[in-house]
Amino acid sequence: MRYLLIILLQILYFSLSAQNRKSLVSGKVFDSKTGKSLTEVQVIYNTNKVKTTDSTGYFEFSCNPGKIEITFILFGYQTLTKSIIIQSNIRNELSVGLKPFINQLNEVVISADKTEQKVSGLSVSMSVIKPYEITQNHIVNAEEIIKQTQGIEIIDGQASIRGGSGFSYGAGSRVMVLIDGLPVISADAGNIRWQFLPIENLAQIEIIKGASSVLYGSSAINGIINFITAEADTIPQIEYSLTSGIYDKPKRKVMVWWNTPRSYSDASFSFSQKIKNTEISLGSNLLYNNGYRKLNDEKLARLNFNIKQHSNKIKGLSYGLGFLGGYDNKTDFILWENSNAGALIQNKATATELNAVFITLDPYISLKNNDINKQDMRIRLQVSDNRYPVKSLNNSLAISNFAEYQLFKQFFSKLNVIFGTSYYFSKVISGLYGNHKGDNIAAYTQLEYKLFMKLKLSAGIRLEYNVLDKIADKIIPVFRSGINYQIRHGTFLRASFGQGYRYPSIAEKYAYTTLGTVKIFPNSEVKPEFGWSSEIGVKQGIKSGKLLGHFDLSFFYSENTDMIEYVFGIYPDPYSQDFGFGFRSSNIENSRVYGAETEFLLNRNFGNLNINIGGGYTYIYPVEFDKNNNVNTETWLKYRKKHTAKFVVGANLKKIEFGVNAFYKSKVLNIDNVFLNPLTREALLPGFYDYWSSNNKETVVIDIFLSYRFKKNIKFSFAVKNIGNTEYMDRPGNIMPQRFFSFQLSRYF
Repeated sequence: MRYLLIILLQILYFSLSAQNRKSLVSGKVFDSKTGKSLTEVQVIYNTNKVKTTDSTGYFEFSCNPGKIEITFILFGYQTLTKSIIIQSNIRNELSVGLKPFINQLNEVVISADKTEQKVSGLSVSMSVIKPYEITQNHIVNAEEIIKQTQGIEIIDGQASIRGGSGFSYGAGSRVMVLIDGLPVISADAGNIRWQFLPIENLAQIEIIKGASSVLYGSSAINGIINFITAEADTIPQIEYSLTSGIYDKPKRKVMVWWNTPRSYSDASFSFSQKIKNTEISLGSNLLYNNGYRKLNDEKLARLNFNIKQHSNKIKGLSYGLGFLGGYDNKTDFILWENSNAGALIQNKATATELNAVFITLDPYISLKNNDINKQDMRIRLQVSDNRYPVKSLNNSLAISNFAEYQLFKQFFSKLNVIFGTSYYFSKVISGLYGNHKGDNIAAYTQLEYKLFMKLKLSAGIRLEYNVLDKIADKIIPVFRSGINYQIRHGTFLRASFGQGYRYPSIAEKYAYTTLGTVKIFPNSEVKPEFGWSSEIGVKQGIKSGKLLGHFDLSFFYSENTDMIEYVFGIYPDPYSQDFGFGFRSSNIENSRVYGAETEFLLNRNFGNLNINIGGGYTYIYPVEFDKNNNVNTETWLKYRKKHTAKFVVGANLKKIEFGVNAFYKSKVLNIDNVFLNPLTREALLPGFYDYWSSNNKETVVIDIFLSYRFKKNIKFSFAVKNIGNTEYMDRPGNIMPQRFFSFQLSRYF
């Protein structure tokens, strides 16, 4: 018994001695591309022990000296494992950079149900764009990065998701655009002011493909695009970039109209920091574009800031103020002179200078209680002022005020309930549209129930009530439902159904103007359009050795009635009562879009070489149908393409990064007959018919980029867009940019 006691005392002694000899391991984890500190990274050591990085990216733990493996895991980044030798009696310090991995199954998003969820658990299709995709491709305009997303077309500023929209001459959007969940659609034309959307200080851009009217209301009939700003860190984050580029000559030399090179310059700056309980972020952008088309130059200035205060007295309470402001001086390109030497020269009759001011002011307050109860009150005051120095009768001032209250509550860890109510007031003072006032009152609720660990069900309803110029519309209800089922590890099946509607914009009802030889007539009788979309899809995670990735396949169907289209015809002038030729919005199109979409992304490390391969393909069958007998007609929907595809390859070797982006689009199925009719086509667009007959075909556009990081925080990059100098058109009379060379210097602090 005495010997046994001695042995036990010796074991205890050596155990205590081993503990005393433990060494301290500490370090910081950061984004390898931006240098930004990463919070909530899981640091796993000794097989099952876990630490988490704090708000500065810092971690610390103790362990025995010797060789250990440490694994770093964070959603949205590649998992990294390091084998290191721990020295005794010293502090072992590490600096760990994680490489972003786009759209992993565990990517956390908020737009789908207005709460944080993993992409894999959604019942709808969603794409996520990360900030480094913007910088590495030298993108300085929000429109450009969105149109590179699979399944999305943007025609002259108008977004279409999976064939849900065509082209409506700049009036009315069927895709709702948001900044931090609040709408930024203009109150007069109902369109998207892409140039004012901030791409500085972004956490990510989330895109929902399909009707989203239950949570986001009118204009979300085709989907939403949500720009989400990044939260500030305790370590100050400063970034700036300088971009300069030059347009090459078009492939057809007859189109060259300039004597000096056409250039493009952009400067961007952002700053963010959390100081005690206060988060501050600031971003700015200056742009000057000579334009590759004559009478189509632009000068832009944009500024945004956000200040957020966390309460010392009330746990979970935060409040703040956001601001976005911009000034744009430009001349929009409307119609060409002709299809040859004048293809890149604007018809002087349509060239009008525009001075635009855009401002949003966003006060908000939030109260959060342990992720089971959250209340938000958010307000957005938005002002859009368009001034035409030459055509002052087209001036338009649009003021809107959006206020929303939202309550989130969780019951029994299985049932999530969202309730919200909103009020939207708009006022338009315009010679182009007339003076109008509108009100929108809405209430919505959505429930999500976890039947068991692998199955989630969701359903929601929204009621909306619209009043325009004291004339009230009926109360409109819309519904949605969805299901997500995890078949096995890494495999998720989803299905959804959602209704949508869109109230016509002021421009669609009251626009009255002349653009060259084109006249726009008002139609105060145009009605709201309704629709619904459905989808079934599967998302599969891929993990085999060092190969990571995912594959997504979906089949979708959407149907819309009373869609608003601008139709060319003979209409009465509202003032002179004389009849004339021109365009007027009308509820004439009943559409059906059948389709399928697939996307994939693979990532593999080969030592220091990291390779990403991704892409996607979208097929749509867009047709009109006869509402009387519910049978499809043989008429294609206008401005749609059956096939679109994307293929991306990226490689990173230490300080060098290289990438190739290829985009494929099939020919346009149908356009407005006025551009093809022998009686009207030459008066509107000289030479267009012959040009269209020979040039409406499939196109392939390839972009490349190459970058070198001098230090951890300084990068120089070079990009060539449309390297093949492909000539193609997005809508009649609007040829897209030819080959473009650009250089960028960026620095992070």
